[in-house]
Amino acid sequence: MSHLKFINHEIVEGVATLTFNRPKHNVLNIEMMNELNGQLEILASDGSLKCLVLAADGPSWCAGVEVGDHKPEMVEEMIATFNRIFELVHRMAVPTIAAVHGACLGGGMEVAMACDIIVASPGAVFGQPEIKLGFFPPYAAIRLPQLVGPARAVEICTTGRRYKAAEAHQMGLVGHLSGESDFSETVDGMVGEIKRCSPLILRLNKRAVNAHLGLDFRRALSGVSDLFLNTLMKTEDTLEGIRSFEEKRRPVWKNR
Repeated sequence: MSHLKFINHEIVEGVATLTFNRPKHNVLNIEMMNELNGQLEILASDGSLKCLVLAADGPSWCAGVEVGDHKPEMVEEMIATFNRIFELVHRMAVPTIAAVHGACLGGGMEVAMACDIIVASPGAVFGQPEIKLGFFPPYAAIRLPQLVGPARAVEICTTGRRYKAAEAHQMGLVGHLSGESDFSETVDGMVGEIKRCSPLILRLNKRAVNAHLGLDFRRALSGVSDLFLNTLMKTEDTLEGIRSFEEKRRPVWKNR
């Protein structure tokens, strides 16, 4: 899709990579967010997809949302477009990975933590500096308490502090911290583990986690058991997994 200005896209072996490319720091404006949303909408309906990676070119992963788009005459369109990102990422049935290097600030940090997994380079920096311009980060107010707890979320949002990757990893925001020189290898290793699996069974695993959040134990156990017995066990790929184990060979997935 050559008409895209700010998002590069690639799909290889069931792994989609969307790469931010709006020099210098991949600051999100409305046009870039619309491009991202368009790509996410296409990928959400791709039944062969196994994984989505959000990556970035340049010195920063994403340094936030364009301040000018917060002006009163533009802010409603900006928020609607921005919120659509989270709706679409949340809707993705396969694992989503934010491969973060450099500055990941404000709206950029919100997009990263919408993903299931954050892999960060040692030089990555995270923060919600909105308060310094008189704002609060809407999505972070919802998502951060789930990841780091309410007290730490209040700290992050009310101080506007920047946190090094190691600090973000320690508090639970970052799932995986790479070494000094193996950021790409760390991301590729995570993706490699996922792409060996059946697209259908990946979806069912993610569904099993998300569909029962917030339910009481009995309802959750009943629901996940029903999904296991009446959906998972009726797939060809689960039966193929059993056969391949018994026959000591690699499974051949059919995605059904």
